[in-house]
Amino acid sequence: MASPNFLTLARRFSVGLDVTKYPIKITPTLSAIQCSAGFYNYRKVSTKSSTENHHSFNFESSARKAAVALALAGTIAGTGLYWKYRTNGQDKAPKKLEGLSVPSVQGKVLAAELKPGALQKSLPTYSAAEVEAHSNKENGIWVTYGNGVYDITEYVDQHPGGNKILMAAGKSIEPFWDIYSVHKNDEIFEIMETYRIGNIKDVAVRSKSRDANDPFKDEPSRSPLLIPSSQKPFNAEPPVQLLAEKFLTPNDMFFVRNHLPVPCVCLDDYTLDLDLSTGKPSLTYQQLTQNFPKRSVTTTIQCAGNRRSEMVKIKPVKGLNWGSAAISNAKFSGVSLNELLQHYNVNIDTVRAKYIVFEGLDVQPDGSPYGASIPLELARMLKNDIIVAYEMNGEILPRDHGYPLRVIIPGVVGARQVKWLKKIYFSPEESTSHWQRRDYKGFNSSIDWHNVDFDKSVSISQLPVISAICDPVEGTELEPGAEEVTLKGYAWSGGGRGIIRVDVSADGGNTWHEATLKPNGQTPYRSYAWTLWEADIPLPQGQSKTELVVKAVDVSYNVQPDSVAGIWNLRGCLSNAWHRVNVTVPSP
Repeated sequence: MASPNFLTLARRFSVGLDVTKYPIKITPTLSAIQCSAGFYNYRKVSTKSSTENHHSFNFESSARKAAVALALAGTIAGTGLYWKYRTNGQDKAPKKLEGLSVPSVQGKVLAAELKPGALQKSLPTYSAAEVEAHSNKENGIWVTYGNGVYDITEYVDQHPGGNKILMAAGKSIEPFWDIYSVHKNDEIFEIMETYRIGNIKDVAVRSKSRDANDPFKDEPSRSPLLIPSSQKPFNAEPPVQLLAEKFLTPNDMFFVRNHLPVPCVCLDDYTLDLDLSTGKPSLTYQQLTQNFPKRSVTTTIQCAGNRRSEMVKIKPVKGLNWGSAAISNAKFSGVSLNELLQHYNVNIDTVRAKYIVFEGLDVQPDGSPYGASIPLELARMLKNDIIVAYEMNGEILPRDHGYPLRVIIPGVVGARQVKWLKKIYFSPEESTSHWQRRDYKGFNSSIDWHNVDFDKSVSISQLPVISAICDPVEGTELEPGAEEVTLKGYAWSGGGRGIIRVDVSADGGNTWHEATLKPNGQTPYRSYAWTLWEADIPLPQGQSKTELVVKAVDVSYNVQPDSVAGIWNLRGCLSNAWHRVNVTVPSP
């Protein structure tokens, strides 16, 4: 008889059912506690709770029952619990457990004698490259924790979150568990060790030899969860499955868009320079943080190329191959730009200029800085909301996001919200920066590189309405015979236009259902933060494959176009067509 998994046995003890017919020799699996590489139970009951409590409905009770049941099982056995498979009436240790000893005293499994993930010299050693090679079911799915290498191939199909677990395949699960620390529990560690197959070489990340002339030699450290689209300069987005789990995107999960090397800034030498009609003051970081009231704004920042990868399927474009996660949401705090200007007797409403220009400390090889501008008319409309930020989600602004200062212009494309801010001034013309004049502009689908004229196109500022399905992801295999599916995602519109409706479909857009919107706490016409949404919708019956679709409507009744083909442009910007995700439904 096949041995029941750990939680099955525990539950039978806990509810008083007869388990004597089961061998005490059992093989525990990670499903015993419904957890895995940093992810979460996506059963319906969990989706109704907050991210922080996504395990609370079953974890404590299941773990407690399991521990009690395990102790009872050990007492009945007399000699305690040991881990073996039964093959043809003979005991045979599974290969993945060779060299691993799980001690037993008085019928209770003890925590491993070594710390979880500690070096075990009796086990083989694998390189990081060998672990990375095991990232699919064909080759086996391995993950690491500390010094440990774990083969979780057998568990993947049991994972409550489906194929989300594959995001950790071939990598360390520690970054995921740092986000969801409920996994750092003795019971989980004990069971995880049953999947231990070896040790990994060079756990500590070794500093790569750095070329003194490499302009990227002083880049900041980044979360290994980020998915890079380029390394130099570094550009990356978080796993889309995690994006809609938190209203405020954690700083280390916020998408990164850099055009040049990240500057190294010494605060002792740093000033913010203003070129105004009343003078040219320079302010230290200390003056900005201590001499002005702190103002905050919660806003979504999106790259103009978000979802560009969908345009690439129509025809090649120039630009980073972004998925649907080049967008994030954060609370930024700092000095009101309007109050800063007023301090120097400048009234933004009466300034004789057409643009306000921002320049950063990131520079090109010729010494010219990254720069951007917005029309002064737009700056006047947003004057009470534009801030010179030094904090992000209550923490000092991270280097990748502009330390020490970044200008935050809510509702405007990320390219205009200059990082590593060095200079602010007014001008009769827009910034002469390459990224203002020769990039981040929109064109019709018939314009290509042989006939493009950047001077005729208006620079992108406020972005159009957009939405995306974050979960499930493309290619997800739903539960066999599933009759409905839970969708999660985001919706947002530039210019502070709030989202009033999100429509979702499970049949390619033939029939629609309204999603439940999660309020962002902002007013309809100053709604700078995204709106997260969720929907449980029926699946078409008798189909093994189906297309999930989402489209959003903002307060001005702007809607997303249904097709990418009609909005294709040579730079792959403004990709806001209906978002489509294909999933399969196996037969029961």
